[in-house]
Amino acid sequence: MERRRAMLDAALGVFAEHGYDGASMDEIAERAEFGKGTIYNYFPGGKDELFLTLFEERVSAGLHRVISDTLPDDTDFSTPEAARRAFHGFIRGLLGHFIESRDALLMFMKEGHRSHIGLEHQATFAQHFAGIIGAVAEPIERAVASGALRPLPAHPVAHVLMGNIRGYIMAEVDADCDPSGHFEPSPFGTADEAAEFLTTVLFDGLLARS
Repeated sequence: MERRRAMLDAALGVFAEHGYDGASMDEIAERAEFGKGTIYNYFPGGKDELFLTLFEERVSAGLHRVISDTLPDDTDFSTPEAARRAFHGFIRGLLGHFIESRDALLMFMKEGHRSHIGLEHQATFAQHFAGIIGAVAEPIERAVASGALRPLPAHPVAHVLMGNIRGYIMAEVDADCDPSGHFEPSPFGTADEAAEFLTTVLFDGLLARS
C-alpha cells in the first residue's frame, strides 16, 4: 500500500505540473523512485489508469465520505432550522475536504475536462459525478419530505448546491493564484466562516428580511 500510495502521489504531482497530456510515465517513475515496469505492474493501464484511480480514490470517494458523514440517514430534518444546521455541516465538510485534498481537487477541476483519456473514461467521470449528485439529492429529498425545505426537485437542487460550492472554491483559487490582484481574496478567514456565508446565500437567500 505504501508503494502504491507513493506512485499515486508522484503521478498527482506530475499531472498537476504538466497536465494529463504533458505527463509522462518516465517522469512519474522517476519521481516515485520506482522502475517504470514496476509502476505498470500496479497500474497496467499506465497514466490513464493512474489518472482515473486518483479521481476515484482522492476525489469521488472523499466526496461520498463527506456526504455520508455529515448527512447520514438519521439526520434531523424536523424543522427548517435543523435542516439549515445539517447542510451547514455538509458545506463545512466539503470545504474541509478541499483543504485536505487541495492538490488533487484543483488538478481535476482544471484538467479533468480537457484531458484526452477516451470516451469510455469520460463516461466513467460522468457516472461518478452523477453518483455524487444522487447522494446529495437523497438527504435533500428527506428534508423536503419532512417539510423543512420547499418542495423543489431534489436533483436540480443538488446540482445548484454543488455548483455554487465549486464556484466559491474556484474563486478562492483564482484569488490565490493571481498576482495581479484582479481577483479579490475572500473576506472569510476560516472554513467555518465560508460555510456560514454559503449557507446564508443558498438556504436563507439574498433578500433582506423585515
